[in-house]
Amino acid sequence: MGLSDAELDAVRAIERAGGANDDLEPFFAGADQARPVRDVRLEPFLIARHPLTVAQVRHWLPEYEDSFAPSDTSTARLEDELDDLLRVLPFRLPSEAEWEYAARAGTTTLNFRGDDRPDEEQILDDFADEQGTSAAENAFGLAAMGSANEICADVWIPHFKDAPVDARPRTGDGPRVVRGGAGDLSPWQGCDEWLLLLSATRYASHDFTAVRPVAPVPTSQGQPVQGGRR
Repeated sequence: MGLSDAELDAVRAIERAGGANDDLEPFFAGADQARPVRDVRLEPFLIARHPLTVAQVRHWLPEYEDSFAPSDTSTARLEDELDDLLRVLPFRLPSEAEWEYAARAGTTTLNFRGDDRPDEEQILDDFADEQGTSAAENAFGLAAMGSANEICADVWIPHFKDAPVDARPRTGDGPRVVRGGAGDLSPWQGCDEWLLLLSATRYASHDFTAVRPVAPVPTSQGQPVQGGRR
């Protein structure tokens, strides 16, 4: 988990090749927030293919309105309603480690597609290629990881300081961790929004956040299965 030296080198290679629109010095200056790389033990878990839509949020919050969503099937961006939703939602938020594991989908590259500069098509979960597969779907079948600014259960701590090694969320006071957000800036304005699609990009929460629910993996006895190391 975390932003590796190889990933930083890949960003530098994109910059040298002219793939960056701006000076990436602020990105490199803030890269330590996603370092050091560390091993984390994860228990198996279920995670939603897509963040909750407006219609899905209304299942639990019938009065919910989203002035930023073009339709009921669009991803819901919650503000003041987030705590209300979490109180009634029968699922939980992913820990930051779970989110990154899901986003990477077995890869160690900048994003699940490799070390090339991510394309804006990657944020569109309804974009299909000639094989009928989603351009924004990774090897785990998860759509648009990194597209919406998705909130995690963890309280923000720079540099993963004193973070648990078993993927439990860090609790306490303060803003939560957010991952992704490249789709919230679409259409891109040439400000290197693609950096938000990197699997390790992390920042402290702001007003509008999407929710991708998580649940334990059930067994026939109703107990979660035991996991292994990733």
